[in-house]
Amino acid sequence: MGFALSVVYVFINYLTPAYLFGSLADLHIEVIIVALIVIVSLPALMNSFLLKIPQSLAMIGLTVAVFLSVLFGSRGFDGAVQAFLLFIPSGVPFFFVCLHCNTTRRFKILVLTMLLVCLFVIARGSFDLLRGIPQNTLQPEADSGNPIPTSMTGSKYFLKQGNGEGGWVYRLQWLGEINDPNDTGQLIVCVMPLIFIFWREKKTMTNIFFVILPVCALLFGAYLTHSRGSLLALSAIVIVAARRRIGTLPAVLLVSALIAAAFALQFTGGREISASAGEDRTALWGESLQLLKSHPLLGVGFAQLGDQMGLTAHNSVAVCAAELGLFGLFFWSLFLFPTMRNALATASPDDVHDGEPIPADESRFPQTIMPMEEIDKAEINRLGQLMFLSLTGYLVAGWFLSRAFIMTLFLLGGMTEAVYEMALRRGMIAPRLRHERVLSYSGLLAAALVLMLYLTVRVLHLSS
Repeated sequence: MGFALSVVYVFINYLTPAYLFGSLADLHIEVIIVALIVIVSLPALMNSFLLKIPQSLAMIGLTVAVFLSVLFGSRGFDGAVQAFLLFIPSGVPFFFVCLHCNTTRRFKILVLTMLLVCLFVIARGSFDLLRGIPQNTLQPEADSGNPIPTSMTGSKYFLKQGNGEGGWVYRLQWLGEINDPNDTGQLIVCVMPLIFIFWREKKTMTNIFFVILPVCALLFGAYLTHSRGSLLALSAIVIVAARRRIGTLPAVLLVSALIAAAFALQFTGGREISASAGEDRTALWGESLQLLKSHPLLGVGFAQLGDQMGLTAHNSVAVCAAELGLFGLFFWSLFLFPTMRNALATASPDDVHDGEPIPADESRFPQTIMPMEEIDKAEINRLGQLMFLSLTGYLVAGWFLSRAFIMTLFLLGGMTEAVYEMALRRGMIAPRLRHERVLSYSGLLAAALVLMLYLTVRVLHLSS
């Protein structure tokens, strides 16, 4: 029951209650679902690894940081409560996945849910494209970047933007957490590697229908977003995936050819990928660092960066640091570091070895709780590799997006820990790092992220 409700919650949260339920959204059906999940999850909670991993502490710390950043900012207690309520819906899926996603079958169902969300958005946008979107010339007085008026297109799921060549580019977007073409593209990119969980050796027709065709549909959806960040994220995924088979240099050459083909096909809608084309974005990064300097501990307040600068920073690290300060950035890094470390460990054939199942009487999970599925080393490695590729896509795209606190990150984090626990319970992988080491490494990561952002801004500023 808990897993089924969790899947329903993920589906609703991505497509938004307002879209799915219309006027009934005022009943806050998603809140009712969360309450039901919490109730049915209580028996599993006390026996779960969730209470022993640093990401749980990170989520609590992030919640506190969100609340305090607004409480001591300009919004007071009422604003802090609103910030808390805004953050929680994105974060709770992490706990639900850790509690209930404990078999490969459930893993596949969760991936399928994310795929269905993407396919629905792509299909909805494609339907509007078939109805026709005007390709008029960009007028000097046009407000580039504003949503297309419904009276012009009959669609509210496309963003109009000047492409720098005197014309419009129409970019697919959705609502809620993916209410921007770049956010929609990021979700599509993160889901794409996960689809290969359905791949089966020597099952040609199965692979065509359940892997190849969905991946092609997702590629088309990424094309409709015309997101430069998504193209870079896809390139990073291909490099990481291909380097094991063909080597780093051939993988880089392959990606270079694919990028050239993407530009020839107008993947970015005629918009360049260059330092000069991103000057406005790097300027926002610099402003975010200045805000961090003036508000180092708690930042300017959760979701307040746009009010401070007029625009958001278009960089997840910059957003997290400026809005939540070093306090919040530390907890964000505390979530990110062990997640990436565990994904990399499960993806490595050297770190995973054949093991024996833990005897039932030694298990931390009593027999009243459904045990995790026993799977072999090859399957653990495959799941780990898919999770690492998906997280790579999130991080690369996130370097150009203001999406540090979205549900996608926390879903991927929960799925990564579920895979690690599957391996751990069979004695196939080393125990998780001790908390004190994770805390120290996370602090170093937070400092390194700020330094990397600063150096990027300085180098691009000097080059321009």
